[in-house]
Amino acid sequence: MTTATADATVLYETRGAVALITLNRPGSLNSFTRAMHAELWRAFDYAEADSGIRAIVLTGAGRGFCAGLDLSELDFTPGPNQLERADPGPVIEEAFNPTTRRIQALSVPIVVAVNGVAAGAGASLVMACDIAIAAPGASFVQAFSKIGLIPDAGGSWLLVERLGLARAMALAMTGDKLPAAQAKEWGLIWDVTDDPLTAALALANKLAAMPTKALVATRALLRDASTRSLNEHLDVERDTQSTLGATHDYIEGVTAFLEKRPPQFKGT
Repeated sequence: MTTATADATVLYETRGAVALITLNRPGSLNSFTRAMHAELWRAFDYAEADSGIRAIVLTGAGRGFCAGLDLSELDFTPGPNQLERADPGPVIEEAFNPTTRRIQALSVPIVVAVNGVAAGAGASLVMACDIAIAAPGASFVQAFSKIGLIPDAGGSWLLVERLGLARAMALAMTGDKLPAAQAKEWGLIWDVTDDPLTAALALANKLAAMPTKALVATRALLRDASTRSLNEHLDVERDTQSTLGATHDYIEGVTAFLEKRPPQFKGT
């Protein structure tokens, strides 16, 4: 199934148990307008409302993944109130931050296929997803310092989490391009392959057959681990295990193991 109008800036398609969501402004390297954020949120809503969808793949149309904010969303025309009109704060608060939070709160795993450059908030979007697979020619650029800004949409937090302070600082300050192979070596992404979309769909299908609630709970535990002491985290692990112990997939997984057969998970 495909859900989109002719001028849609986000395309939605179902591939069995996987929802394929494509950023669709290729002429602008899929840079975001406010309307595009809203379309992306609707695509996430479609996926989460469909009980048959157990994983999401996000990618970009054309030669780039996402170039961040379309600067035409801000008004740099000289004259009264220029600073107010050109202020990036409102679009971050009303669009980019909700998108990052929405991705982090998805009820199913999300894999991103990075088909080309991911610049600015586009790189933040990649890091917000669960697993990233990139094309050999893809790259990641912290373009903010070149226009007098700082990494946003979670970028300044996610960079340090993924790369450590030294590498994050140098990338953010210089705005230098990080090639896909080096991004994999440094731990920014999971893998590099000639056909990232096919690889991402294959991985998403694998995840879709797994216990969804456990995968999402794993995401939350790993993401928030650095905010707690080990002692505090042990308690969260205990409580999460108890919650998952009441799911169908836990009982099915253990039963299948004991019966020496493949499990049939339902995501419940």
